[in-house]
Amino acid sequence: MYLAEEAAKAAATTSNINTFDWFMLAFTVLIAIGLVRLLMARPKKNVFAIGFATVSFLVFAFSDYVMITESWMK
Repeated sequence: MYLAEEAAKAAATTSNINTFDWFMLAFTVLIAIGLVRLLMARPKKNVFAIGFATVSFLVFAFSDYVMITESWMK
């Protein structure tokens, strides 16, 4: 009984969130801000930069989704 109680305490105190996870979320937010700024450019839009930022944002957003659902929600 004592061992089960200690195992439950240890499971409750360990975290699945790493420092790298926070950097991934921060970079996703930065990419999103950059994408919005590119889309709001008035005189002439840089189509290549918009495409690159869109693909980068989609990749980072998908990796964040997988990271949160698979790692954090366990």
